[in-house]
Amino acid sequence: MAAGLVGCAPDEEESAPVRVGAEVLAENDFASLSGQRVGLIANHTTRVDTSHLADRLAAAPTVELGALFSPEHGFRGTAGAGEKVGNARDPRTGVPVYSLYGDTRRPTPEMIEGLDVLVFDVQDVGARFYTYITTMGLSMQAAAEADLPFVVLDRPNPLGGTYTDGFVLEPPHASYVGRYPIPITHGLTIGELARYIQSEQLLAGVGALDLSVVELKNWSRDTQWPDTGRDWRPPSPNLPTWETALLYPGMCFFEGVRVSEGRGTEQPFRQIGAPWPPAAAQRVVDTLRARDLAGVAVDTAAFTPRSMPGAPAPRFEGEQLYGFEVRVTDRRAVEPVKVGLHALHAMHERAQVRGDTAFVSRPEHLTRLAGTDRLVTQLRAGASPEAIIASWTKGVKDFRDRRASALLYESETEPR
Repeated sequence: MAAGLVGCAPDEEESAPVRVGAEVLAENDFASLSGQRVGLIANHTTRVDTSHLADRLAAAPTVELGALFSPEHGFRGTAGAGEKVGNARDPRTGVPVYSLYGDTRRPTPEMIEGLDVLVFDVQDVGARFYTYITTMGLSMQAAAEADLPFVVLDRPNPLGGTYTDGFVLEPPHASYVGRYPIPITHGLTIGELARYIQSEQLLAGVGALDLSVVELKNWSRDTQWPDTGRDWRPPSPNLPTWETALLYPGMCFFEGVRVSEGRGTEQPFRQIGAPWPPAAAQRVVDTLRARDLAGVAVDTAAFTPRSMPGAPAPRFEGEQLYGFEVRVTDRRAVEPVKVGLHALHAMHERAQVRGDTAFVSRPEHLTRLAGTDRLVTQLRAGASPEAIIASWTKGVKDFRDRRASALLYESETEPR
């Protein structure tokens, strides 16, 4: 996959493939879990080479797999965004699968009774509003209350470990899609984030948790997904490619306004459209091109959302929409939160010209995504994109200073 991505110099030196925490654990025959009854928080990304970690643990002679727990999108990763997931039994291992995205969002005392340890192994995407990290934190809290050790099997941040950007969440706006006071892109691996949640005591009780992280091998802060040597396994249905995941932290803003964010097409979060005339869409494209956004190209797009697996009943289903498509031309230069903010601003500006006063159709959701009500206020007040970006800069710097003690991996370059 790396060879086909833009922004890679042809003489880049090949490096050893990244080994994830689950593979490091398996290489040691699960020695650190020997004699224990394990609860595994997992989904379809929980792989050890070509096998699912649950299957490997179930077959390990020195470990007992006692329970499985699944986050949003379910154990097999096929449920749509926000779709309630129920309990089940895994047909391969015979172990019960408890949903953490159904009637409860955290393991209950009944679910973890008889376990000796909780293990978390789910691929994150590096965005604050991706719900897997909320699941992790609430599970850490449940483990702390039950006096259970909590082990995070680390996985790469697909965006790398140097890119941090966007508003820092303000506690009054915390929700399941944004739980922690961190920027939209935090630049942490899932293991580092667990350490940060504990060190900053972002959830009650986690300070006393027995937390450990099985670290990555061959990963540095400068490593983006194409550098890992690993195939992309979509962590959720609407992030089918790594390029989609790269753009997602900014393009997700469009969930809070009256447009299609591309769900129900083959290019979710890469194309944005509305039931506007083509000329209005062209004006937006012209505006974005004039801003000369680093690392991306912007083209016009026309599409019709359809119901499909992972995107049932998408917005504007069956309607012809016009808008724009964003393509990554230099993955190391693109700053996705800024790209998304500029795109949102350009669409909002055009909506005002068209007399669409209800463009911000879900202000409460846009506030949840931004982590602050300042974005809605700034858009409505006519603030420039540069002013909006400047308003989050100090918060990002303060976060970078605070996160230092949680870091596990080095960087060879200056942070962006």
